[in-house]
Amino acid sequence: MNLNLIGKTALITGSIQGIGFETAKTLALAGAKVVINNHQNEEELSRKVSEITTAGGQAIGVLADCTQKDEVQKLVAAAVKFGGGLDILVNNAGGLIARVPVAEFDEDHFDRIMNVNLKSAFLVTSVAIPYLKKSGAGRIINLSSQAAHDGGGNGAAAYAASKGGVWTFTKGVIKEVSADGVTVNAVSPGFIAGTDFHNTFTAREVHEKVAANVPLKRLGRPEDVANVILFLATELGAYVNGQSIQVNGGLYMP
Repeated sequence: MNLNLIGKTALITGSIQGIGFETAKTLALAGAKVVINNHQNEEELSRKVSEITTAGGQAIGVLADCTQKDEVQKLVAAAVKFGGGLDILVNNAGGLIARVPVAEFDEDHFDRIMNVNLKSAFLVTSVAIPYLKKSGAGRIINLSSQAAHDGGGNGAAAYAASKGGVWTFTKGVIKEVSADGVTVNAVSPGFIAGTDFHNTFTAREVHEKVAANVPLKRLGRPEDVANVILFLATELGAYVNGQSIQVNGGLYMP
């Protein structure tokens, strides 16, 4: 069994906290050169790079807005320069932003949701594809959501639709890259505690209620998702392609 990523370069977007940072740290400690990213907090980005390097990993941080193509080009170029190529792309940038019912439709909110969750994945993937093809064993791992499959919670219809788009995008892009050895998969987390997402937008009593309903009787943790991404990034996941892997402790079973 080989979980070794030595010699690989990984770019994880939106990765200074939660699932994104846990993924970056996990891949770095498996030997990958890791590029972490945020679009506005350079100080925290530097702190997170230091945390990874102190733990023994190799990492750099790049400040870039993944919804803007010129900044995406800068981000991917920095990753290629740092690692001498690009082997693994984790499209993690995204978020709920706010809970807004459809009956209170806000066009600006809708556009922001679609941009940060769906447009960002399109843009970064588009710019990264030539380098991932050169890898010979490239990996694209998109963060979808349980919400893409069950519609999400109250006020999250736009978020669920954007994550559904990420899942459909995943299935579409394999047709363009798989002949060059690039696999493309989605990971769909359920209720993951200890993240800004649920700490900000989900009441504490809902945390408790959901935990009681999970067959494993606990909420997910960022490392539960990061470990699945690690599997997909290594040679162990080489024949997994075009799938949406549910990470929810059995709370939702499609």
